Amino acid sequence: MSNSVKKILFLTGTRADFSKIKSLISTLEQEAEFEVFVFVTGMHLQEIYGYTLIEIDRCNFKNVYTFENHTHETTMDLTLAKTIEGLSGYCKSINPDMIVVHGDRVETLAGAIVGSLNNILVAHIEGGEVSGTVDELIRHSVSKLSHIHFVSNKEAKKRLIQMGEIKESIFTIGSPDIDIMFSNALPDLETAKKYYQISFKKFAVVMFHPVTTEFQSMKEYAEDFVNCLLEDNHNYIVIFPNNDLGSQFILDSYQKLKSNSRFRVFPSLRFEYFLTLLKNSQFIIGNSSAGIREAPYYGIPIINIGTRQQNRAVHADIINTDYSQKSIKEALSMIDSHHVQVSLNDFGKGNSNELFLDSLKKNDIWQLNHQKQFKDF
Repeated sequence: MSNSVKKILFLTGTRADFSKIKSLISTLEQEAEFEVFVFVTGMHLQEIYGYTLIEIDRCNFKNVYTFENHTHETTMDLTLAKTIEGLSGYCKSINPDMIVVHGDRVETLAGAIVGSLNNILVAHIEGGEVSGTVDELIRHSVSKLSHIHFVSNKEAKKRLIQMGEIKESIFTIGSPDIDIMFSNALPDLETAKKYYQISFKKFAVVMFHPVTTEFQSMKEYAEDFVNCLLEDNHNYIVIFPNNDLGSQFILDSYQKLKSNSRFRVFPSLRFEYFLTLLKNSQFIIGNSSAGIREAPYYGIPIINIGTRQQNRAVHADIINTDYSQKSIKEALSMIDSHHVQVSLNDFGKGNSNELFLDSLKKNDIWQLNHQKQFKDF
């Protein structure tokens, strides 16, 4: 790598994508040849979702810039436009050498558009995966706008090659949140429960997100789901959904849970504390990627509802249900006797940050052509 300091800009819009890039940012901050910037937007700045900028502030990163991109939950296109405008202005002031984006959110797409149209290298984390719904359209679009791909596994790499991406641009590093899952940084269970005033001895975790392509039915799905939880007898830690189209239906339904002693409802949880609670839970129910990614690593039983995680790479013994009350109740009736093998899923070995750093330190990555090539089979 040349002697000049490289400026790396990370973009984060949700608590979920921050959990994936946190270990990468921390690692680069300790390296003299990189100057790190963090552009914070989206859910992080919304009070209703727990104002998770607090989590980022706790990390004491050197250069954090916040930008309010929220328009209204029904206008993803306007949120995209607003984010592009804010990020473009910030990039002109700092001139980054690389923009790092994660996953399949509109903020991610904004980052990829700003980078690719301003001749800045775009690095995409966890491209080449299938996520169903509108997220999948965004994820693959971001991959095509990106110059560099940091993927979780060989299946994802294969898909990117199938999409015409060149092999030299793809680096397999695993899923970076695994770094935190098995680190020594997690609090013990008592600390986590005390912090969030959770008195349950046993509990399950609820994470249910809207599916934007099923907006018309989301109100009914949310109400049916909450009714099933109310008729069940487990204790539940409930975490607010993403701020996608349809989230208000879920938040409205959760109002019914607030006065019930079997439920503790939170806009957001600190990621390390969330992992400790998940690790010690009876099961997770809903449609979060935490049920596909994190839970199998801890050997936690999973009830996955509906289509949101359809086709995600899964090597776990998951109980899949449709949105009907009958199906959800059936799953709940058998979950206590459902034992799961700890799954060493194909998402890496918890050293993503080291593999990421090694890749950035090699000169090859900085020599990649900004002019994208399409590689035919």
